[in-house]
Amino acid sequence: MTDPEPFSPSSRREARMTAERTHAAPRPLARHARRRRAAGIRVFFAVAASAALLIGGSGAVTAAVTGGALAEGSVITSAAVEPTSEPRTPIDATVLPMPAEGLPSPSFDVSAAGRALCDDPAFTQAIESGDDATVIAAAGGADAFRVAVATGTAPCIPLDDPARAWSVVNKQRPFEPIDFAPFPLALPSGVRSLSGGELRADAAASFTEMATAAREAGAGEIAMESAYRSYSTQQATYRGHVGDRGVEGADLVSARPGYSEHQSGLGADVVACDEGTCGSIDDLAATPQGAWVAEHAWEHGWIVRYLEGRTDVTGYLPEPWHLRYVGPEIARAYHEGSWTTLEEFFGLAPAPDYAG
Repeated sequence: MTDPEPFSPSSRREARMTAERTHAAPRPLARHARRRRAAGIRVFFAVAASAALLIGGSGAVTAAVTGGALAEGSVITSAAVEPTSEPRTPIDATVLPMPAEGLPSPSFDVSAAGRALCDDPAFTQAIESGDDATVIAAAGGADAFRVAVATGTAPCIPLDDPARAWSVVNKQRPFEPIDFAPFPLALPSGVRSLSGGELRADAAASFTEMATAAREAGAGEIAMESAYRSYSTQQATYRGHVGDRGVEGADLVSARPGYSEHQSGLGADVVACDEGTCGSIDDLAATPQGAWVAEHAWEHGWIVRYLEGRTDVTGYLPEPWHLRYVGPEIARAYHEGSWTTLEEFFGLAPAPDYAG
């Protein structure tokens, strides 16, 4: 989501239309991949059975990496991490969901499936490989992977690892470390980046594919209004919101430092452009590009993170412009299952407010 910095009191719309233009000096912002299948037949069917019977239950910081603009496709191989003395909040990687209303509770021990998965050397080796697609394939696919997490029976799956495309960051799940910075970072090739912001390299490549597909489909140009931002940047921007709206109002439109998806390098705010002129994030939903994104972003590994009517789960007002890269496998399962929040997809508790 976009997070503007301090600004003088004005209309809410004017505040949201402001964009961060440089990394060196924060400016006002708008709101906001197989390893071969190694799991044994026993594990596959156990997980599949869980998937058939269970349904999983019911948003910081992006940082400027260097000053100045980068050439398209350039890669940053390291990113400075600013130390912090703030306490780090422990993260619970899994939460048991309740069975969906009207469905019977499982008559078997679903924990056996999770234990078998995490006890399988092939699966743990897949996790150690660091490749997300390899892990998902070893689990038996994205649906089986989701069930293993949502039932709370596969603690070896690191849902709190910010280096994983499937990680969940929200008001109850801060980064660990709190000032985490991703690398490598890169600019999407052939895509206009209005603030000069980068994305994690895999997300950047996928963003290029998505923007190209939109253009070829006749939807028009999609530009990136903002992307990666740092812990220190968010400190200033969040303070600005508090000064203008108070804490309660600020928490609906801006993430506190260490809690924003932008800090992962996997979040992007997009705008629609026409004949060289780009609109604001508030304009996106009513454009052909906005309609295309809502319908097709998942095909390229992205989801619209904060939807209308889900503030009670995500803690944020709807942001049709805020996209989150989760990888093609997870995005497909998310779309085909008609999920609307990552929290519910993974069986996590709602996170409308911060703890404490």
